[in-house]
Amino acid sequence: MAAYVHGREKMGVSDWEDLPPESDRFEPAPHPRDSFCLYGQDKAERELLEAFRLGRMPQAWILGGPQGIGKATLAWRLARFIAANPDPRLPAVQRAENLAVDPKNPAVRRIAAMSFGDLALLRREWNDKTKKHSTRIMVEDVRAMLRLFEQSAGEGGWRMAIIDSADDLNVSSANALLKLIEEPPPRSLFLLVAHHPGRILPTIRSRCRLLTLPRLDDAALDAAVRAALDAAGEKFSQADLARARARADGSAREALRLVMAGEGAVDGLTQKALARLPDVDWLLVHRIGEAVAAREAESEFDAFLRGLYGWLSENLHRNKGLGPRAVAPYADAWEFMEREARDLEIYNLDKRAFAVVVFSRLAEAARAAA
Repeated sequence: MAAYVHGREKMGVSDWEDLPPESDRFEPAPHPRDSFCLYGQDKAERELLEAFRLGRMPQAWILGGPQGIGKATLAWRLARFIAANPDPRLPAVQRAENLAVDPKNPAVRRIAAMSFGDLALLRREWNDKTKKHSTRIMVEDVRAMLRLFEQSAGEGGWRMAIIDSADDLNVSSANALLKLIEEPPPRSLFLLVAHHPGRILPTIRSRCRLLTLPRLDDAALDAAVRAALDAAGEKFSQADLARARARADGSAREALRLVMAGEGAVDGLTQKALARLPDVDWLLVHRIGEAVAAREAESEFDAFLRGLYGWLSENLHRNKGLGPRAVAPYADAWEFMEREARDLEIYNLDKRAFAVVVFSRLAEAARAAA
């Protein structure tokens, strides 16, 4: 399935049930294109609205910040608003207080049905052979999307593209996107969702306006998680939500994962194993390895990495006043882990072995620092 194609008829499927899993959706939350509520990001929303209302919309935005705070939801919210109100001089735009639109608007309904011809989506695509998502956004998908911007806007308004996420671009696909952002056709808009904006190609960053979204406060996080779980018909307790909130670090996505995973969540197991260092509970480490290596366990592996980096960061800060000898083992372990994680992704290595090797190295670091 080409990343730029939206209509299900063009995908060769007859029913939504036939669609492959979407890499930019996190169960049980609805897809961002189906989310009509935005929690905790009023300031960022107003900035986008004002730029459009004043006719000062740049050709590209980077919506930056941690995963699970509403960046993609905001991108789709802006795309819907512009599709429904393509002229910023319209009274509806001038009196708007936010980017909310009527779900019954024809353009909005077409976006929900993935059949709005002037909106492209770039994301990691499903591979029918491997039954997995690609690890990167491929250059072929970017080139396919270029066709949209080489022709006149079929809807008579703006041509837009959502890249979710820019972190998934490889060198070739990033350079292909750069060529389009450098000299875009009139009334073109690129919305780059980025969990780590600093890792985006500098030449792309220099041609985009960066809008950094903050982590969600407790009230916004609770509201977002409740809405997602209620919509999915999932049962949860107040205690479940409180435990998830305490460990989610302002991310609704992470809080949802923790609620759904319960007490056996990977991050909880990781914290338990880290607390024993420099002693290693190898049975627990192997249990973690099995969990992060399971099919479609990307979020669990991300949680595992966050726990490891968090532990290293905490020890670096704690020991920085004790001199280089106390800090060096943790700094070396950080570099080692980054290198191993990069090789793991590039060569599709075994995550179980990664867990064992990394915990061995962290144990060495803890002993050396002591």
